[in-house]
Amino acid sequence: MRYESMVEGRFLSRPNRFIAMVEIDGTEEICHVKNTGRCKELLIPGATVFLQRAENPERKTKFDLITVIKNGKLINMDSQAPNKVFHEWLERSGHFPEVTRIKPECKYKNSRFDFYVEAEGKRHFVEVKGVTLEEDGVLMFPDAPTERGVKHLRELVAAAKEGYGGHIFFVAQMEDCRYFVPNEKTHAAFADALREAEEQGVKVHCLNCIVTRDSLEIEGFVPVELNKTEEEG
Repeated sequence: MRYESMVEGRFLSRPNRFIAMVEIDGTEEICHVKNTGRCKELLIPGATVFLQRAENPERKTKFDLITVIKNGKLINMDSQAPNKVFHEWLERSGHFPEVTRIKPECKYKNSRFDFYVEAEGKRHFVEVKGVTLEEDGVLMFPDAPTERGVKHLRELVAAAKEGYGGHIFFVAQMEDCRYFVPNEKTHAAFADALREAEEQGVKVHCLNCIVTRDSLEIEGFVPVELNKTEEEG
């Protein structure tokens, strides 16, 4: 996926989870943050960021904060991007062979999964989670407690027991990733639910991306270590 009308800026502060103050061409601008997560390790005063100019000139915030440089690495922060790049990858990768149907945002019982896929005569539910938290190449999710994420995992298990393929894909919005671990410290219940889901037949995958200042594209798979902690890396 590509972004149009990108500009460079310098991050100043984040008054709340929806907006950031960014210096662009010497002017302080109020910008929309396309990620409501904490992202404290990314949005550090003075960090170089890349923003997309809004198409609507009447919009209150003229820019969307998309990408940040952390320790020389570009990290995409757009929370809407993982589903978009995954959909593109799903259509071209052949991971699900002979795909006959892809339906985004499909309801199942009390959940709405990101994708429903029909391939080789089998039906699959897929949940996609974007990952921006990383330390020394080790990817972690979540960066904040997510009861919604636990619920999705339990619903994927229920779907798998009914004969559907159940999958969760963690999409790392960055390059140079060593492996993925569940973030036990931040939300132990999610880590436990993820391990239990895999034991019950849900497939757990992690993908990384090629990131530029104006594009994002899935590159390939990253190892998943469900029983390993970040400290053990």
